[in-house]
Amino acid sequence: MKDIIGIRREDKNQWEGRTPLIPEDIADLIQGHNIDFMVQPSSIRAHKEKEFIRAGAAVQEDLDECNIILGIKEMPLDFFKEGKTYLFFSHTIKGQPYNMPMLKRMMELRCNLMDYECIRDEKNRRLIAFGRFAGLAGIVDTLWAYGRRLETRGISSPFGKIRQTIDYRPEGQGDKERFPKLKLIKQDFKSIGERIRKEGLPAEIAPFIIGVAGYGNVSSGVQELLDILPVKTIRPCDIKSLLTSGNKDNNVIYKVVFREEDMVEPKGDKKFELQDYYDNPHNYRSVMNSYTPYLNILVNSIFWTDKYPRILTLKDSKDIFSDKNCRLLVIGDISVDIDGAVELSVKATDIENPVYIYDIGKDSPVDSFEGNGPLILAVDNLPCEFPRDSSSYFSHILKDFVQDLAEADFSLDYDILNLPPCLKNSVILHRGKLTDNYRYIGKFL
Repeated sequence: MKDIIGIRREDKNQWEGRTPLIPEDIADLIQGHNIDFMVQPSSIRAHKEKEFIRAGAAVQEDLDECNIILGIKEMPLDFFKEGKTYLFFSHTIKGQPYNMPMLKRMMELRCNLMDYECIRDEKNRRLIAFGRFAGLAGIVDTLWAYGRRLETRGISSPFGKIRQTIDYRPEGQGDKERFPKLKLIKQDFKSIGERIRKEGLPAEIAPFIIGVAGYGNVSSGVQELLDILPVKTIRPCDIKSLLTSGNKDNNVIYKVVFREEDMVEPKGDKKFELQDYYDNPHNYRSVMNSYTPYLNILVNSIFWTDKYPRILTLKDSKDIFSDKNCRLLVIGDISVDIDGAVELSVKATDIENPVYIYDIGKDSPVDSFEGNGPLILAVDNLPCEFPRDSSSYFSHILKDFVQDLAEADFSLDYDILNLPPCLKNSVILHRGKLTDNYRYIGKFL
């Protein structure tokens, strides 16, 4: 008897065109393993239903025959069925209050919940993620926002030619087709880079310095596109000297990547030690305010929880932005931890309305491109702007785990559940109960 895996349609918002498995990978899994697939129809999915049918999957509304159901974003309470296994980004491991009702419902129905975010190797590195595409879309949209912000000040720049990621479309595709191609963006960046080399950037923003906090998958996506432009990499300690030296080279973009040792320092006379910082973050404090005022753009791409120092606090922001000559105009908060690493990120935005000004005087967000404070980009579903590209990337990794997932017997006790460690460690709920690694979530319920 064949195992049947369901693919749920995404409906969290109108932009969610991704799928966890693409038709080509489904075809390979059907041919190479004893697995069938049922795919819910969707009017917004980037991959069309006929593509899934050609791959050999059934397209139907009812997924009741499927014991394992894959998705991307959170699922509504009335979708869950008793005893079934669900794999998606649940956004529950930080005890996110908005998803506790969902978790409770799954517990009531004795469901199994697995989370892509928790599929990690023995070094605790994530194995399946959209991080690169969040970084790619994030830097495009951040530079787009910067160009718009300059225009409100009457300054024309090459960044004004950058479109929002969602608006990059292949020739011949209509307004309703929101399937941008990465190669189009790279071609555009190459052209803009040539313009910067030949014509330079406006004197008002030179030397142009962009700071990237973090060096993981999201940061790699950011830098993949930045490095197409005429970029010169400098160290954090070089920022002040660059500004005081009188070097106004406006034909390059200065890129600064901040690692942990650049963003924090130990309290007291200790030397910085990375593992000690991970183990005892309360013994460290942020020093980012010594760099932030000198940046034109700050991009946040770090993983953050409330045990770590913020990279930009509201208090520091008030000091920085009280100076009318402050250089920092835009913060691209790609990680989007509300009230998190960037305390000014007080709300998530969407693709249609991606930015707001955090008005320092009013202590509140204002939906505008101009005002007294930084422009914040905080879109919480950036990979949706690359629905086909990001789905393909994600699917090519996920498909290697599907056979193990299909063969697992979730009726067994968790201790003898036949899953490889990386998958087993991602099980948040087993038969409706929090597993040992995630028992702490109970306090948020």
